[in-house]
Amino acid sequence: MRAWRVVVDLQTGERYCKSMKNITVSVDDDTYRRARMKAAEQDTSVSALVKQFLNELAQEESEAERLKREEARLRASIRSFRASDRLSRDDIHGRGT
Repeated sequence: MRAWRVVVDLQTGERYCKSMKNITVSVDDDTYRRARMKAAEQDTSVSALVKQFLNELAQEESEAERLKREEARLRASIRSFRASDRLSRDDIHGRGT
């Protein structure tokens, strides 16, 4: 289900509508009770805690994104490449002198 929320930009005071998704999460009674206690300690709601957790999770870099970033870093560090710089098959497999 799609819901619309009015969002206020705290810097500019500008108001706009933002599409939000509602989700349903099922947890056992003990987990819910403990989550309510944590939320109360932080003066917030369980819903706000779940939203914060999901936002942080979505911000994390995926393994594919990390590998792509690492590949780009490695490629950028290569200044020049010549085929003659490669090791021989014997050297690669430890069969060299």
